[in-house]
Amino acid sequence: MAKPKLFEPITIGKTTLANRIVIAPMCQYSAENGEMNDWHLIHLGQLAMSGAALLTIEATAVKPEGRITYGDVGLYDDATEAAMKRVLDGIRRWSDMPISVQLAHAGRKASCEVPWKGGGQLPPNHANGWQTEAPSAVGFLESDNDPIALDETGLARIRDAFADAARRSDRLGLNAIQIHAAHGYLLHEFLSPISNRRDDKYGGSLENRMRFPLEVFHAVRAAFSADKPVTVRVSGTDWVDGGWDGEQTVAFAKALEASGCSAIHISSGGVSTEQKIPVGPNYQVPLARLVKQAVSMPVVAVGLITEAEQAEAIVSTGDADMIAVARAVLYDPHWPWHVAATLGGQVKAPPQYLRSQPRQYSDLFLTE
Repeated sequence: MAKPKLFEPITIGKTTLANRIVIAPMCQYSAENGEMNDWHLIHLGQLAMSGAALLTIEATAVKPEGRITYGDVGLYDDATEAAMKRVLDGIRRWSDMPISVQLAHAGRKASCEVPWKGGGQLPPNHANGWQTEAPSAVGFLESDNDPIALDETGLARIRDAFADAARRSDRLGLNAIQIHAAHGYLLHEFLSPISNRRDDKYGGSLENRMRFPLEVFHAVRAAFSADKPVTVRVSGTDWVDGGWDGEQTVAFAKALEASGCSAIHISSGGVSTEQKIPVGPNYQVPLARLVKQAVSMPVVAVGLITEAEQAEAIVSTGDADMIAVARAVLYDPHWPWHVAATLGGQVKAPPQYLRSQPRQYSDLFLTE
């Protein structure tokens, strides 16, 4: 059996990954004051033994007010850095899987209750709420408290916070950074004309709407080790007429690549309740394909990728260079093992688990 494309190595910037499977960032809403705890050690620890090529830490706020909920992870002070270090030290004792962090600011979609308690936005006077910030003073929902429109001082504060979080990421020895510019959070809010109503140099034209996200990228790239990749996650479309779309995504991807971006991860939606998403297997893959045709940096596809043959087809046909999994790997933390077994690939497994290799897959686990 020919070696599947999904299990061939790939180089991102100057980093070579063992295969084409990325574990996407998945918020756990279980931090305390932005600080990781034993839940994150358990959650990330099991995924670090999954056989994937790269593990991405959930959306990590660069400022306390940039958290989606009061349970979000942060990387904005010494306490949050120390808490993350404890988790990373625990994982690295047993796994050498490369680890990335997704740096984020939730913008107008911040200050929310955790999902299993309803997920609605909490007002600034609530014990677990705060005043939100955004490109424009327009809330995500009509019932939300209106955000404050950021002035240039506020923009500089957030840009500097991203850079500071990048320096902390470097100190922690993280292997890569992903900048979150998708799903209706702050940087996506600048990109989309739905949420960006500004009339200054940060609003209006596509060039102006891309300006602040690109400034953040440049700040992060300058603050992180030059030999480590900085990537971006973007929504390929808002799924709303007149909103952000594939053509604008291509323009943004080209600008990122010219600025030194190492890879781009194509998701979609999140900025408007008017979105009409044709949810189904591979529903976002055409967006990844569109970007891949326009740039040379690696492109990552995501969205209801659950089956081995499906994942292999995405990379073997050239629709994307890698695939990312989230819910599928929460449901099955050894999803990459099972995909490798089906396709005839090989994955790295902890030595403590080698005896679990099924007889019919005698070459499944790499022993070095």
